[in-house]
Amino acid sequence: MASTEANKEDAKTVARSAELVDRFLDAIWMERGLSPNTLGAYRADLMTLGRGLSVGSKSIDMADKADLLAFIAHRVENGAKPRSTARQLSSFRRFFRYIMREGLRDNDPTADIEMPRIGRSLPQTLSEEEVDSLLNAPNTDEPLGHRDRAMLEVLYATGLRVSELINLKQSQINFNQGVLRIIGKGDRERLIPLGEESQRWLKNFIDGPRMEILLERQTDYLFPTRRGDRMTRQAFWHIIKRYAAKSGIRKKMSPHSLRHAFATHLLNRGADLRVVQLLLGHSDLSTTQIYTHVARERLKDLHREHHPRG
Repeated sequence: MASTEANKEDAKTVARSAELVDRFLDAIWMERGLSPNTLGAYRADLMTLGRGLSVGSKSIDMADKADLLAFIAHRVENGAKPRSTARQLSSFRRFFRYIMREGLRDNDPTADIEMPRIGRSLPQTLSEEEVDSLLNAPNTDEPLGHRDRAMLEVLYATGLRVSELINLKQSQINFNQGVLRIIGKGDRERLIPLGEESQRWLKNFIDGPRMEILLERQTDYLFPTRRGDRMTRQAFWHIIKRYAAKSGIRKKMSPHSLRHAFATHLLNRGADLRVVQLLLGHSDLSTTQIYTHVARERLKDLHREHHPRG
């Protein structure tokens, strides 16, 4: 009986935490227009903490500094990396600032907890030759291969996020001006030049292979799947991996490999950092500055390779 009562108490505590987390997520979504992926990460972090606290019959708003340190220590002992820990602590900080603002408590238990030190990792970028090889990998005689080539061309020409690419609709393309209209993070709009090559692949795709993929079906999404649906991030990630293997690219790839290549190659060829920031849709210039480090590393490699005293 005692065990049943304890379980009921734990369930109530978890429910209380879930209610507070939902209110917090609604509030920050209204304030900042965060993406579903970001909101999902906040929810996962906070509910993991809430479930851990429920064992001691505490809801998340009652957590103190010792609770948070114990939670973080347990995660680290189980293999959590500094970057993951920093992200969770950032989620907790934002949550506790929200409930202080709402008058649910008068102190922030995260205030004196230091962020773990993280070395800023440089994205492993593709060379221009590797990009060419990747773009040439799809079999464009087949409708799906033509679609994949058009997607890769657009991604490299524009530096879109994968989520922006798979959600792209025909109404966002202006062939007269040669631009895409993108609504990115925080509902910020930006216009991105397409370039002649990606426009050519897009027009050819829309005029033929796209209709062959859809048959009689209808969709607003520019790059449909064989079923006529919107492509998922996971499906696109499989496409990238398949063509990278076919191209003989041995570097560690990610769904954003072509976005990284887009930014790095622009900077290598003398583009202004603030222009690249606008094209990528970064709200903070410091996020874009990581690509200047990538470009410098590339220049060092070239110097070592080709200079007689490198």
